[in-house]
Amino acid sequence: METEKWIDAGYNFIIEFGPKVIGAIIIWIIGSWVIKMLLSGTKKAMNKGNYDESLRKFLLNLINWTLKIVLIIVVLGTVGVETTSFAAVIAAAGLAIGLALQGSLGNFAGGVLIMIFKPFKIGDYIKAQGESGTVKEIEIFTTKLSTPDNKEIIIPNGSLSNGNIVNYSTEATRRVDFTFGVGYDSDIKRTKEVIMSVINEHDLILRDPAPAINVSELADSSINFFTRVWVNSGDYWTVKFDVIERTKEALDAAGIDIPYPHQVEIQKQG
Repeated sequence: METEKWIDAGYNFIIEFGPKVIGAIIIWIIGSWVIKMLLSGTKKAMNKGNYDESLRKFLLNLINWTLKIVLIIVVLGTVGVETTSFAAVIAAAGLAIGLALQGSLGNFAGGVLIMIFKPFKIGDYIKAQGESGTVKEIEIFTTKLSTPDNKEIIIPNGSLSNGNIVNYSTEATRRVDFTFGVGYDSDIKRTKEVIMSVINEHDLILRDPAPAINVSELADSSINFFTRVWVNSGDYWTVKFDVIERTKEALDAAGIDIPYPHQVEIQKQG
């Protein structure tokens, strides 16, 4: 009799849970295959998009574990395990972790956006968050800049992705602007000729677009000439310094006065 009870119980267990277990196994096999295909497709898309290696690994692991947790919950639900409380615990834990790490998560999200949309890349010279420098590293949470005087600046990606970014390296050419002031006794036409001669003699200045020299202001003690030239981006600072120096020398050689501020002291005798 006891044996028959055990056989009946086993039979009833198989009848009741057998299809569920088989269904759960099938769901696990199919789900695992789907996850594998999704990860493979995501990896190929990231490779085509030239995603950063550290970001690629992190995202793939995050997607893998997220999908596997969802699959486990579905499998447990299939065999009859109550998953509502289990899902609630996971959601509560996720919320707690998110609140505790909201700053880091914001920086992580910023890093993802930077690596996806690529407003700059390593080697670009940028200005952001009041700092300027060459991009040295783009990490998950921060971006490192190297300044011209060899300082390292670390900027959180959250604020970096939400602020204005000036990328000086995106375009192949840049415009260099100068303002040269000469005395009011100077001849405007002659001054333009002297400045233009300096520009025409410089090998690094492009001829297209053409340089431009215009009187921009009649200031308190000088006539100001706004001068614009175009150069290859890598030659910006070389041209900037060269033209200033050469123009000063050329104006001196031409006898054109460069004024400097004067103070007139008036004494009133009482």
